[in-house]
Amino acid sequence: MSTPTLDKTDTAPAPAPAPRLRVRRRGERGPAGAALLHGGLVVASLIALAPVAWLFYLSLGPDKEDYLHPGGIASKLTFSNYSFVLEHTGFLDWFKSTMIVALGTTLIGVLVAATTGYAVSRMRFPGYKQLMWVLLLTQAFPIAVLIVPMYEIFSELGLIDTYWALILVNCTTAVPYSAWLLKGYFDTIPFEIDEAGRVDGLSPFGTFFRLILPLARPGLAVAAFYNFITAVGEVAFATTFLLDDSKYTFAVGLQTFVSEHDAQWNYMAATAVLIAIPVTVFFYLVQKNLVTGLTAGGTKG
Repeated sequence: MSTPTLDKTDTAPAPAPAPRLRVRRRGERGPAGAALLHGGLVVASLIALAPVAWLFYLSLGPDKEDYLHPGGIASKLTFSNYSFVLEHTGFLDWFKSTMIVALGTTLIGVLVAATTGYAVSRMRFPGYKQLMWVLLLTQAFPIAVLIVPMYEIFSELGLIDTYWALILVNCTTAVPYSAWLLKGYFDTIPFEIDEAGRVDGLSPFGTFFRLILPLARPGLAVAAFYNFITAVGEVAFATTFLLDDSKYTFAVGLQTFVSEHDAQWNYMAATAVLIAIPVTVFFYLVQKNLVTGLTAGGTKG
């Protein structure tokens, strides 16, 4: 009986498949690109943090002239400057005044900017485009030109040496930019949401407060942070309109460390570090929505 023969073609191994080239997706970076990007971010972060770290280091020097010889601070580090500022200056009064002015500016400024931006984004009334340009034009006037007429107006209204004077004047600075920012963000929200609210029986104000504002949270966070830091860092108006020492804000309080002949740099550095704490806390509270709001409002409207 004959045995079956195997065909050589049946036992030959199948050819190996050709290697497939990996196609890089759009926006995906290679190892070199990722390393270069992260290296650049690290360098930028160090550059941004270096002044803050140097200020903190100078605040640990016990003498007012230590900034002239910073190398000697390392051998005599102390927190005595912080205890002096907290116990022997009006820092707590400055903190209270600054928070009243900053939070008041943030609340009123964001409310006015949001209603203005929403009205220009959604409603078509005579001069709606010119309104936004007029708001932007108000930023062209230097502070030195505005101080005298504003001082006269607030004097007539009895607002000199009051928190309301600073809140209102800070709003004149912060509201125009915030209105432009929020107008761009409202343009990204579909108009169909407004129509759905009207169909459900909501008034224009109800649609704005119950539907639009929750969706505009990132943009509101950016506007709130801008209003807050504008009020905290404002110097010229606070110096002019505040007369009582107990109502000084941080910006005015720092000037008390500068005399006719010298400046107490160690106390100024410690106070500056303490001032950064409330701003950092406020940034932490809004940072989740900050990046989204900065990028989403950049559409052309």
